[in-house]
Amino acid sequence: MSINRLVLVGRLTKDPELRYTPNGIATTTFTLAVDRPFTSQSGERETDFLSIVTWRQLAETCANYLKKGRLTAVEGRVQVRNYENSEGKRIYVTEIVADNVRFLEGNRDSQRDPNEPDHRRPYDKDPFHDDGKPIDPADLELPF
Repeated sequence: MSINRLVLVGRLTKDPELRYTPNGIATTTFTLAVDRPFTSQSGERETDFLSIVTWRQLAETCANYLKKGRLTAVEGRVQVRNYENSEGKRIYVTEIVADNVRFLEGNRDSQRDPNEPDHRRPYDKDPFHDDGKPIDPADLELPF
């Protein structure tokens, strides 16, 4: 038995690119910048830039609602494909085929009056805003 499943959270490096196959199937590609959970020897956080592919309705939804810089969660599988380029060299491409994409923050392009109160529910905000800091249970709104 083998398992090929992953979950990533990162920011888009540019707007998604929507294309259609000759059979009319939508596909979208975008790059997700995902920080590594540790720092380099120089104390800097390193980032991986991962190619994401979506298909069909999910591809069209991503093309319509995702924008550069938007915090996004992707669930899917790793896929490695290969082809021979025009020089006869075998090229290998590793990409993430997403079957679930979550938009983790609102659209940055929308304008909101800074004097107007923020009525978003707490879980609409970035769930990783504490970035590893201890959580005080007294601050949580628990249903029990």
